[in-house]
Amino acid sequence: MIELYESQRAMRKMRKAAIERGVVAVLDVGSSKIACLVLRFDGTEGAVESDGIGSMAGQAGFRVIGAATTRSRGVRFGEIDAMGETERAIRTALQAAQKMANIRVDHVLACFSGADPRSYGLAGSVELEGHVVTEQDVSRVLSSCDVPDYSGGYNGAREVLHAQPVNFALDHRSGLADPRGQMGQVLSTDMHMLTIDANAIQNLAHCVKRCDLELAGVASSAYVSGVAALVEDEQELGSACIDLGGGSTGVSIFMKKHMIYGDAVRMGGDHITSDISMGLQVPMAVAERIKTFYGGVVATGIDDRDEIEIGGDTGDWHHDRRTVTRAELIGIMRPRVEEILEEVRACLDAAGFEHLPSQQIVLTGGGSQIPGLDGLASKILGQQVRLGRPLRVHGLPQAATGPAFASVVGMCLFAAHPQDEWWDFDLPVDRYPAKSLKRAVKWFRDNW
Repeated sequence: MIELYESQRAMRKMRKAAIERGVVAVLDVGSSKIACLVLRFDGTEGAVESDGIGSMAGQAGFRVIGAATTRSRGVRFGEIDAMGETERAIRTALQAAQKMANIRVDHVLACFSGADPRSYGLAGSVELEGHVVTEQDVSRVLSSCDVPDYSGGYNGAREVLHAQPVNFALDHRSGLADPRGQMGQVLSTDMHMLTIDANAIQNLAHCVKRCDLELAGVASSAYVSGVAALVEDEQELGSACIDLGGGSTGVSIFMKKHMIYGDAVRMGGDHITSDISMGLQVPMAVAERIKTFYGGVVATGIDDRDEIEIGGDTGDWHHDRRTVTRAELIGIMRPRVEEILEEVRACLDAAGFEHLPSQQIVLTGGGSQIPGLDGLASKILGQQVRLGRPLRVHGLPQAATGPAFASVVGMCLFAAHPQDEWWDFDLPVDRYPAKSLKRAVKWFRDNW
């Protein structure tokens, strides 16, 4: 138990030390691409120190000095499938980013999707010993949260990835972002905890270690995409970020600037490409090109007459000279896109999204660039839908400003200014939840 907190805390200290030294890398290990950015920090303390519980990423304090992306290998459904191939792909991206930055990087923060995330809402309450809320009281109220026994079961071991206080109440006043220094009798908190499949995170930690890097933090792609793609009002009033990746689609819901729900659908853009590949009997690379240049989900009259040359290099002249109408291509793509959106809708329904005041939905990720997707999404999800690009950060190359880079840009913001989590407070040892976190984040113990 104590080792869990110590190792998570050690990671946070490592991140802080790396930022004080001035340079750190962030890595998005995706199913279709691996993106790496190298950040230089200018030493402004405000960029490193959080000035309040859960304050969201400030932009100040860093700039991107190196960026690289490479085709992902060995990753399926957002999880590492072949260790050696993923290691080579990470090395390729990292070396290219280091070369551009002209500096060597030792510490990396990584994000990944998939891994069967599950959200829990926890609550705790304590009476104050004095009348003013201290750091110690925040520690006590966090440790009083009743954690469910999520570990084990037939699905195998699970570990905590995020454990974030999302709300504090002091006596009858709720909605406090940071209660420290305020006066009252009873302090209560609501916490959001995200657990994931233990093997996925162990594999990522092991892979990063094999690349001769120190892992200074991990985060869920769904979470950091929301940080990058949702504007401040959307994070405040209640919005969902749908991150359409290659192998999986991340779903996160934000409220009062905190993630209050996270999930993932094990389908993404690669599945659409696979459908085109099978439907048109072409290799995956050709299917990807056709999807990118001619894809869509809404057919109009002109699409019946738009002929697309499929091409190919089989040597069979008739086979390689085939054409298909754009309407036929849309007919192949649309059912899969609808299926992904229906699964996303099921996630939002399970989270009670319809009870939030704003209900804005933001689509991001590489898959969100399919023409007509926002219209189809608003039909299926029944809300206001917009396409989201990540926030602009200093020094980011133009090529990395598209929706496909939402999670890696969110990772920069997370690196500069992470939200306070459970392990940022000195929890009283005698009050650790008994059964709850015995097996949680055991991989730190194994890997550090």
